[in-house]
Amino acid sequence: METSDRELRKELDATLQARRELGEEYDSALIDSFLEKMERRVDETIDRRVRRGLAEQQVVVARGSSPHAPRFHGNTWFRQYAFALISLVLAIPLSAIAAAQGGTAGLIVAWAGIVGVNVAARTSNNSSPSGD
Repeated sequence: METSDRELRKELDATLQARRELGEEYDSALIDSFLEKMERRVDETIDRRVRRGLAEQQVVVARGSSPHAPRFHGNTWFRQYAFALISLVLAIPLSAIAAAQGGTAGLIVAWAGIVGVNVAARTSNNSSPSGD
């Protein structure tokens, strides 16, 4: 298990312990706090991966273009990758909350929203006038 995974597990355990001690009235605040930590972790991971990808792309360009190299058109690739990754990470707690609060119907509504937002984002990226 990676160090970051252990740290995240510790954060989750601490959040659950705080919930047990504080009671249900603090659920929203505890969930928000945990999700903020998750979001920061995801942002750091995405930034690290994008920097690594851009560095690899610069090396490929410096050595001469390769047909197997990923094509970056502006920052569209980054936006799509980041949006999809964040959606998947946030889908986990959203699914848990929706299922706990609304059962199967809540879960279906949550995933319909997740899919809808991703489809809308993808559609707006494809039709952007800037040509990214």
